[in-house]
Amino acid sequence: MSRTITQTREPRNSEGTTIPHTHVAIVGTGFGGIATAVRLRRGGITDIALLERADEVGGVWRDNDYPGAAVDVQSNLYSFSFAPNPRWRNTFAKQPELFAYLKTVTDTEGLRDHLLLNCEVRRLEWDEAEKLWWMETSQGPRTARHVVVATGVLADPVVPELAGSETFGGASFHSARWKHDFDVRGKRVAVVGTGPSAVQFVPAIQPDVAHMTVFQRTPAWVAPRHDQEIGTISRALYRRFPIVQNLERLRIYLQREWHVVAFRNPALMALPERGARRHLAAQVKDPELRDKLLPEFRFGCKRVMVSDEYLRSLDQSNVDLNTDGIREITATGVIDNTGREHAVDAIIFGTGFRTSRLPLTDRIFDAAGRTMAQAWGTSPTAYLGTTVTGFPNIYLIHGPNIGLGHTSVIHMFESQANYIAGAISYLADHDLAAVEPTETAQDEFTADVERLGAGTVWTSGGCTSWYLNEDGRNTNIWPGSTFDFRRRTLRFDPTRHLLHARTPVGALL
Repeated sequence: MSRTITQTREPRNSEGTTIPHTHVAIVGTGFGGIATAVRLRRGGITDIALLERADEVGGVWRDNDYPGAAVDVQSNLYSFSFAPNPRWRNTFAKQPELFAYLKTVTDTEGLRDHLLLNCEVRRLEWDEAEKLWWMETSQGPRTARHVVVATGVLADPVVPELAGSETFGGASFHSARWKHDFDVRGKRVAVVGTGPSAVQFVPAIQPDVAHMTVFQRTPAWVAPRHDQEIGTISRALYRRFPIVQNLERLRIYLQREWHVVAFRNPALMALPERGARRHLAAQVKDPELRDKLLPEFRFGCKRVMVSDEYLRSLDQSNVDLNTDGIREITATGVIDNTGREHAVDAIIFGTGFRTSRLPLTDRIFDAAGRTMAQAWGTSPTAYLGTTVTGFPNIYLIHGPNIGLGHTSVIHMFESQANYIAGAISYLADHDLAAVEPTETAQDEFTADVERLGAGTVWTSGGCTSWYLNEDGRNTNIWPGSTFDFRRRTLRFDPTRHLLHARTPVGALL
């Protein structure tokens, strides 16, 4: 049912000038932001604005356009449930297709009219009196009754501070900020880091470079991707009979969902571990190199890499795998911890993203002037990974314990969007101004995460990973099934929340 939501009075700045206001502001236009916007619109909440710091939607799939960029989950599942795409060309979609898909959904779902591009959000402050958020953006101040932070955890690249890096005379860049005007052909390249991005771009550029030195800190388990083209007949069948693609999506979902049983029972990881060992043996003939690439921790403890080409690319004559670490950068290359200098023309960082906290949480201020990051300290928690006590009307897409190790995180985003739409609708239906989880509800959810995570491969697999904070607590992974999380988010439960009444209009004048 459509809702008419009105503002009790127009917000004004200190000069008394009216400033832009929307009922819901969504920060970020990747999968999470778009999923939320569509869910709100379909629920009759249309007074929304999508604020995007770049000049186009797409989030991580706009920014990560490095050679070989692709998704690690099958395309038919790594997509919106409400927007199947019968035109996928590969089992695992590549970056250009995913970027195009998000732009298409934005257009077909009527979100273009709600977009504010090149609008970076720099600060958010909760106004307790007016029960709304004041937002400082690159396009000036704005207000919103509700704010959805959909920046995602993979927004801010991490480049390690290495001694002498400012002296390097060649090209130097992170994979998420790929310099497309730099031609790698015939160049000597150093790759720092062997995370998911490096696993993709290393085999993509290896045939073209003169020489590549890959600096690996910790080896990762690599499983075969088994990627293949989706033929014209299959695509035609998906277009003609959508149920066929829906059934394929369901098959993949159920197959992947079963994997969480193994993640929760580390002894069962022996089976996929044997498969990964066979994959390594088949791709790498050099026994010394194989030893360097064999992890000592349980399969799944860190993020499992998937690739049909990465391991093989390291066993080529123009590639060296260095496990000695980096001592410093010089004007002409990299010196490892043994004192050996590697002359290179470019340094490419595949060193991941800042995942210890969501972007913006150090600039989200409660009524007392405390930031969300300060409230968290080193251990972020949120009710349903989405809302935080003390911070009304603000919702975190891909917040604490929303990440997954076994299936598509898009399923989690859509579950969060259900919860957000339920909360906002409940307030509108009951003429309330603000909502936040009770401290008890948030603590109980955190206790559930601890209980579900105990003894899993993520917490007892023998490694340190970005899933865990500095105290060894899991702050990133949802350790249960996505069935369970969807059940928890299907209906808004007012008894788990503090509900704030509207401030009388006279009190504001």
